[in-house]
Amino acid sequence: MTRTTLLGCGILSSLLYALMNVFIPLEWPGYDAASQVVSELSAIGAPTRPLWLLFAAIYTALLVAFGFGVWQSAGRSRPLRILGALIVAHAIFGLAWPPMHQRDVLAAGGGSLTDTLHIAWTFVTVVCMLLEIGLGAAALGGRFRRYSIVTVVVLVAFGVLTAIDGPRISANLPTPWVGVWERLNIAAFMIWVIVLATMLLRASAAANAVDDKPRVAA
Repeated sequence: MTRTTLLGCGILSSLLYALMNVFIPLEWPGYDAASQVVSELSAIGAPTRPLWLLFAAIYTALLVAFGFGVWQSAGRSRPLRILGALIVAHAIFGLAWPPMHQRDVLAAGGGSLTDTLHIAWTFVTVVCMLLEIGLGAAALGGRFRRYSIVTVVVLVAFGVLTAIDGPRISANLPTPWVGVWERLNIAAFMIWVIVLATMLLRASAAANAVDDKPRVAA
């Protein structure tokens, strides 16, 4: 696969994840995207779990390909090289995400180790996202660095709002906006991936254009 194709997988991965959040909830008539988190779509016993896992595997493959594309684009940039490796590791790590139980099960005391691990996986994933944004900002600098800082602010702000509702999810209490907060958080990172991929694609195209210029003999 060419570097261009690999980088394009980053854009496709974000678009796929967005579509997953639009269409998969339609398979669960009682699901409310505004008041329920994304993880509930893959919760144990959820009717959408098999479909979510199928497309999550495709998303992971696209993200792994993108990570290799970033690594190939690194050249002498150590931050980009580390970023590419981290994206691959992050994607594979997410594939093994332990599922949570549904709210009514948690409220009845039916939670187990998998629910605890689900929270741990969430924490590690957030750390990976922040590290990736930092590495991208360090590698590309300029306006992208400023944009990355704004992305981090958005992630922290909506991440805190989502975390505040965590105990209410476990108690099966109303959480009218938790799905909105979490999806805005996720969208901020997905858009950042698209912007990163676009910038690297442009840089690759510019480098190819220079290489393709005819050399004038001395």
